[in-house]
Amino acid sequence: MDYMILLHSEEADGDMPAPGSPEFEAMMGEWMAYNQRLIDGGHWIGGASLTPSGMTTTIAKTPDGATVTDGPFMETKEVMGGYYVISAADLDEAIELATAVPMPHCNIEVRPIAFRPDAD
Repeated sequence: MDYMILLHSEEADGDMPAPGSPEFEAMMGEWMAYNQRLIDGGHWIGGASLTPSGMTTTIAKTPDGATVTDGPFMETKEVMGGYYVISAADLDEAIELATAVPMPHCNIEVRPIAFRPDAD
């Protein structure tokens, strides 16, 4: 079965290590190792890191039409920072893989995918 792993955390306010610094390279090494674990295990379908929430455009649709707004729709400290689409034998395996995401402070949502048009 396929699952989406949604990564929610508080947005970094400049506390991220600078690209090229040893701290940044160490952080990215953890992410690359996690990605490779998914690939090597045959779980990888896709994933991405998202830009800061300030670059979000939200579309609110009603029967009367659509309203486009700059910024995230919800008022919350946590934002979705990235996602993975994985293949796992069952929910327990998907939870195990999601728990290994190298983020020390976050909320992770694991949701089965009902339909994926590009799946065989």
